[in-house]
Amino acid sequence: MALKVGIQLPEVERAVGWPEVARIAVTAEQSGFDSIWAGEHLLYERGGARVGPLEAWSVLAGVAAITSRVELGPLVAALPFHNPAVLAKQAATVDEISGGRLVMGVGAGWNRLEFDAFGIPFDRRVDRFAEGFEILRRLLAGERVDFAGEFHRTEGAELLPPPRPGGPPLMVGSNGARMLRLTLPHVAMWNSWFADFGNDPEGLSELLERIERACEDVGRDPSTLEKTVALLLKLDREPSPRSEQAPPISGNAREMADVVGRVADLGVSHVQFVLDPITVESVEQAAEVRSLLL
Repeated sequence: MALKVGIQLPEVERAVGWPEVARIAVTAEQSGFDSIWAGEHLLYERGGARVGPLEAWSVLAGVAAITSRVELGPLVAALPFHNPAVLAKQAATVDEISGGRLVMGVGAGWNRLEFDAFGIPFDRRVDRFAEGFEILRRLLAGERVDFAGEFHRTEGAELLPPPRPGGPPLMVGSNGARMLRLTLPHVAMWNSWFADFGNDPEGLSELLERIERACEDVGRDPSTLEKTVALLLKLDREPSPRSEQAPPISGNAREMADVVGRVADLGVSHVQFVLDPITVESVEQAAEVRSLLL
């Protein structure tokens, strides 16, 4: 299977309004990229100042309306931010707007600042995720859901109009042992952020071995799980907070493509480029890297 390559939209690198986000998305599609992703975050603190992105689901709806080919999705949706049944409704609507191009990425969140600032409980996140994930996945699969848990309750919830048959593919963005046990029996895809494996093929190889063991622990053939990862590409020489998370992939287009190719050789079928900087121009530059992978 050919490697798919996507672009993550601006998050908190700088303040970016919708007109520029839209230009980046359209440029990504026109440049041949396969997918477009929006990080779901509400608030960060960087260098003593608070910064925040546009709301992810509003952005995804907008991107769905102005593109026609690329897959799109959250990288990833923080399920504890949401009433899971309402989130399922939002996801099904974005999938409808896009003509069935949504990939439903989910995780439990991690940034306590935004939880506290917006009044969202931070405790027992995986417990809350477990209940929410069951409601979300069943609704997106077209079920009518009655659920009575500690954190969530539904009575005859269903999505009308119904979602596409089977619903959008689910993707988990986590390497946590319990999160993997909860999700691997149900998701089509797994994703990891570049900082979690050092943005390096060697570190990724070790992580993938752990993911394969997690599949086996829940009785799943690891080959049936699509492996996807975000990769940080540095396209200039200016210092930035992104590069503090892990050494970026840098150099000329061929050198960067060689590293991405080593990632693909490990069994990864879809990568999301996190570009530093993220601009229309950098998307066009990164398209050369993508073309060398074909």
